[in-house]
Amino acid sequence: MPLYEREDRYDADATEALAAHVRDTLRLIGEDPDREGLVKTPERVAKAYQFLTQGYEMDPEAILRSALFTEDYSEMILVKDIEVFSQCEHHMLPFFGKAHVAYIPNGKIVGLSKIPRLVDVFARRLQVQERLTLQIRDCLQDVLQPQGVAVVIEAQHMCMMMRGAEKQNSSTTTSAMSGVFLDNIHTRSEFMRLIGKG
Repeated sequence: MPLYEREDRYDADATEALAAHVRDTLRLIGEDPDREGLVKTPERVAKAYQFLTQGYEMDPEAILRSALFTEDYSEMILVKDIEVFSQCEHHMLPFFGKAHVAYIPNGKIVGLSKIPRLVDVFARRLQVQERLTLQIRDCLQDVLQPQGVAVVIEAQHMCMMMRGAEKQNSSTTTSAMSGVFLDNIHTRSEFMRLIGKG
């Protein structure tokens, strides 16, 4: 039986260039990039950055369009507690939490797995939570043309927890809504109740 071997694909030129910068960074902070524990760190970091920012290479609309179906369903569809991992563009430190995404169809539904994939595409870029929330809403609205979309993201930011304000228990909630979620208080209230915020 063959041993498990993970295979990720990385751009060799990008890996080499990023690794050189990481080696310089290690020197600048007072480390020795040639010591045993750090010898392979530049390459690891270079590959990690490529993995964590792979959303730049992905087309979120194409992901949604790959699983669009005609369906006569006009009630709320909610995918909640979607894990979010991203990097703050101001300090390149992680922020992480959960996204709750709902829409009310208007003749078209999308495969359920595509909604978390959509979240990942936008999260795997340098981000601010506010923009991430809007991008998810707008992409769903543009592709599905539903009656409305609602997105809430709750996240903790390492740039607030490890440095700066150093508030370990702080969290940030952002929301973005369109269509009936804006126009109809009952629809909005149902969404908030279903995600445990109502």
